[in-house]
Amino acid sequence: MSSSSFDIRRPAGATRHKKILGRGPGSGHGSTAGKGDKGQNARAGGGVRVGFEGGQMPLFRRVARRGFSNYPFRKEYATVKLEKLNVFADGEVVDRASLLARGLVRGSDRLVKILAGGKLERKLTVRVDKVSAGARSAIEAAGGSVEA
Repeated sequence: MSSSSFDIRRPAGATRHKKILGRGPGSGHGSTAGKGDKGQNARAGGGVRVGFEGGQMPLFRRVARRGFSNYPFRKEYATVKLEKLNVFADGEVVDRASLLARGLVRGSDRLVKILAGGKLERKLTVRVDKVSAGARSAIEAAGGSVEA
C-alpha cells in the first residue's frame, strides 16, 4: 500500500507512558507511590502553596516594594541582523510588512529593530521603528538610506 497523508505517525519518543502509581509492590511504584514515608507531601491533598517557606516570613513579604518600575510600559523589539536583509533586491523598501512577508519577524504588533550583524550587500531603504548606530552606518555605506 502506498504512503498517503493518512499514515501520520508520531516521532519516536514523542509520547511516554503514564507512570502508574499505587498498584502494589510488583509495579515498583506501589505502597507509598513514590511519595516517601509520612510528612506533609505524602498526605492526600498535601503540599504547600507557591512561595511558602515553612512558616518563615516569605521573601515576597520580606522585601519592600518601593519606587517606580517601568516594566509594565517596556517596549519589546523583534530584532533583525543586517545580513538577513540580503534577501531583498537592490532598491527595495524594508519595513515591518516586508519583513513579515519574508518571515524575518513574527507577530505584526511587535516593534522592529535592525542590528549590525554581518555584512549588507544591497542598497535598501529601511523604514522600521529603530536602527542601531552600527547598522545605520552600514546601510548608508552600502548606498541605502534609513528612515527610522
